[in-house]
Amino acid sequence: MWWHSDYRDIQDRLGLLFFISIFWGVFPSFNAVFAFPQERAIFMKERASGMYTLSSYFMARIVGDLPMDLILPTLFLTITYWMAGLKPQLLAFLLTLLVLLSYVIVSQGLGLALGAIIMDAKQASTVITVTMLAFVLTGGFYVHKVPACLAWIKYISTTFYSYRLLIDVQFGEGKEISDLLGCSHIQGSDRANCKFIEQDIMGQIHPSMSLGILLIMFVGYRLIAYLALRRIRA
Repeated sequence: MWWHSDYRDIQDRLGLLFFISIFWGVFPSFNAVFAFPQERAIFMKERASGMYTLSSYFMARIVGDLPMDLILPTLFLTITYWMAGLKPQLLAFLLTLLVLLSYVIVSQGLGLALGAIIMDAKQASTVITVTMLAFVLTGGFYVHKVPACLAWIKYISTTFYSYRLLIDVQFGEGKEISDLLGCSHIQGSDRANCKFIEQDIMGQIHPSMSLGILLIMFVGYRLIAYLALRRIRA
């Protein structure tokens, strides 16, 4: 669908970036949410017998899943990036890959946290589905003016921050693409692509803030998961 998309097709490229944010947010979080509930009985039995400490189990569980969690999105992006004709620069590709892998790890942490808190596979899968749906709807692609009562969801949405970072890698502040499309001229300012640049690219959250918040989420979700596991008793 995005085969060698033209740089003038702003909406198509934004759609691809948001699709990447959706898929690689849902996939790792949904897989991770089952990790602790499915191992609860074995975990409690082995913990009661003193086979290992909680911290050892927790670190082994997280690190052990990382290779597969990172290999798949790397393969996906390596193929998709060049086929879709995104920014043809090695640095841009590497930055996009870095954003994607960071997002996958953060989404995995969200799944681990919810799974550790709920400790029931069916309930946890329902909660993560609803949570990710809320994150997607407030991620900034479908709706620009989110109702005030729901606006707060956007600022805790992993999808929102990863989407903004992906846009920043491709378009920066939007000045270059705006000049290429002639959006600075009066007669060009009403074109649909120029409106997308104005609404979706320019004047958005600074990338350093997005990175900082994702880092907080990376640490915070795993800390929540660890503390939730500590409360479990045989």
